[in-house]
Amino acid sequence: MLQKLFIQNYAIIDEIIIDFSAGLNIITGETGAGKSILMGALSLILGERAESNTLMNKAKKCVVEGYFKAKDNKPVKSFLKYHELDMEEELVVRREIAVNGKSRAFINDTPVNLTQLKELSSLLVDLHQQFDALELGDDDFQREVIDAIAGNGDLLPGYRSAFSSYTKAKKELAILVLDQQTANAALDYNQFLFDELEEAGFKADELELLDAEMKLLSNAENIKQQLAAIYFELKDSELPIVQQLRSLGNKLHAVEPYYPAIEDLNKRLRSAQVELQDIGDELETIDVNIHYDAERIQVINDKISLGYRLLKKHAVNSTNELLAIKNSLQQKLTEILNISEAIAQKEKEAGELLLRCEELAGLISTNRHKTVNPFTEKVNRLLAQVGMPNAQVKVQVKTGALNVNGSDAIEFLFDANKSGRFEALNKVASGGELSRIMLCIKSLVARKLHLPTLIFDEIDTGISGEAAKQVGVIMKDLSIAHQLISITHQPQIAAKASAHYFVFKAIQGDKITTSIRLLNHEERITTIAQMLGGERPTAAALENAREMVSLGT
Repeated sequence: MLQKLFIQNYAIIDEIIIDFSAGLNIITGETGAGKSILMGALSLILGERAESNTLMNKAKKCVVEGYFKAKDNKPVKSFLKYHELDMEEELVVRREIAVNGKSRAFINDTPVNLTQLKELSSLLVDLHQQFDALELGDDDFQREVIDAIAGNGDLLPGYRSAFSSYTKAKKELAILVLDQQTANAALDYNQFLFDELEEAGFKADELELLDAEMKLLSNAENIKQQLAAIYFELKDSELPIVQQLRSLGNKLHAVEPYYPAIEDLNKRLRSAQVELQDIGDELETIDVNIHYDAERIQVINDKISLGYRLLKKHAVNSTNELLAIKNSLQQKLTEILNISEAIAQKEKEAGELLLRCEELAGLISTNRHKTVNPFTEKVNRLLAQVGMPNAQVKVQVKTGALNVNGSDAIEFLFDANKSGRFEALNKVASGGELSRIMLCIKSLVARKLHLPTLIFDEIDTGISGEAAKQVGVIMKDLSIAHQLISITHQPQIAAKASAHYFVFKAIQGDKITTSIRLLNHEERITTIAQMLGGERPTAAALENAREMVSLGT
């Protein structure tokens, strides 16, 4: 509940402090005294936008603070914990407007943004202003009312999570299908290119190796002649080089006793002899293995021709580049198969999520349908109580396609005169009727949602007499479990107050300011009498006011 409101330098308010009671707090005052200014200041700590022209004194900042008792409010505790904000015995919400128009917000002295401030305020206060009755025609508001009464608060988060996952799965499935369609358009061509390369059967560097082999085979006879001539001179001529080196070595050996250093030279000569012998043997082996093979040349020539054609086709220069293209094509073909598998998996996932959504939406819809008749009966009884005995509200629930809120379209219909013709509520109900309907609905919703504080800004517009009295009865009854703060012009409602505050203008120096004070018992009677009979109430008006207050409390 809102325990205290502090306002400084706002509009024509210099500085005021209001201590609220836990029950029905009524605020009255003459037109123009500043009651709406109080609501404007209060709206700042509820997250509404601020403007620099609201500063009374342009040289200093505006401050609005609300002190709330909320330690037993579980949603508030969860909010503070989630945003890592301190939980104190008293929750202090502050809004400051600097002289340059910049605004700052604080929760327990920790800076927060407006989104966080609005989220917290929605857990603390429900502010109803005159124009809020227009919300009655909003589809979302109507659905939220029914869901609140139906107790769908626990089901809806799970449903919305499932619906979000289902929507995401459908989008992913659509992308996969589109990818498959795009891939399928090139499937046949890619398969042809892959098969062509697969059939060619090239190995790494094969074309380059075949090209070298072709050069060798094409020059086989000339190579053999040259090799034979070389190893002949080394090994088989009349005076082979190897034999000459052996003879020279023997001669060196004969002089070794006379010059010791010659031994090392002779060893080097013998090594050269052995090396040349090995070279001659290897050249002979190569010569034996090289031979002209016309059939092999034809095979190589065909393979090289195929390879060069494919190199040109794919605009590359090497066998390994062709193999890379083949691997890329294989990957694309595999991806198409994988897309098919992914589509099947995603279809299964989406189907399971759809079933889950339909199951939860069915439970939510069942609760809504069960709620409709008891809800409309209660609203209609309350409407009769507030002076609309011939008016009836009807709730129409139509089941359609799944959406983020379930599968139902909910519409409030209204018949003001028992004509049997129900039409959209916001099209046929007057402003006064909308205000009373909103009060009746909110009185039911508040009990269900356990909102700690409800604020009504002139919800009694367009009513008087017995209807106003019954509005007061409803508000008094609602204040047993909820804190209510209401601005009113109706004495019948003011008489029900647990605490009655009077807003008035005062002159401070050369300025007119708005002030507020809590009325005592006698002051209340006088104020209500003035609301009944004017500035100078008669004795009858005073007696009537006294009776109203005694009955109201």
